[in-house]
Amino acid sequence: MWHKVSPIAFRIPYIKSWKSIWYEDIKTYKSSLSLDIKAREILNKELTWIPVWDILISRNQDIIDVVVYTAKSALILWKTGENKERLVALLVSKLWLKVNLEIRDIKNPDLNAKIVWFNIANQIEKRMPYKRAIKQAIAKTMEKGAKWIKVKVGWRLNWAEIARKETFKEGNIPTQTIRSDIDYVTVRAETVYGTIWLKVWIYKWDIYKK
Repeated sequence: MWHKVSPIAFRIPYIKSWKSIWYEDIKTYKSSLSLDIKAREILNKELTWIPVWDILISRNQDIIDVVVYTAKSALILWKTGENKERLVALLVSKLWLKVNLEIRDIKNPDLNAKIVWFNIANQIEKRMPYKRAIKQAIAKTMEKGAKWIKVKVGWRLNWAEIARKETFKEGNIPTQTIRSDIDYVTVRAETVYGTIWLKVWIYKWDIYKK
């Protein structure tokens, strides 16, 4: 019998941390969680065409600190940072709380699973052959120093009538080793002929902690 677990959840709190940092009483937990989910939905909707790696949220009393990690911060900030002010105003109007928004760049975008997925999905949606798009992404990620990468793709590949799934990988990975830093994402690409789902695993390096 198969036992499947998220590589990120499996490593919390050893080498990974939570994406939301706040504490609430059991009576107010539901409302706080709904605000957290709503903030992520707003940002994901507004930044649909921008390669965003992660959104971290922390809360202190009536202030929400939001940190957005992206490969192209200039697309979010624009020339004078007016788009950032617009996003803050939108979050404040929807959440009714004071919001501090910070945009940070990623040092190695090709070593982040969500950025790799974003590039593959964009090419598939533009009708590029999926094998070519995936192999180019794998080669670029391995050149940047990754030890292992695996990409699973499925559904109507190349617009075939029968759905199928394929796996592409390069290198070896210790899936059960907690110290191995593995980035993982499961998402989908919307094409004219239907939805194609993608799963990306990237094994970057080992993290040794006492």
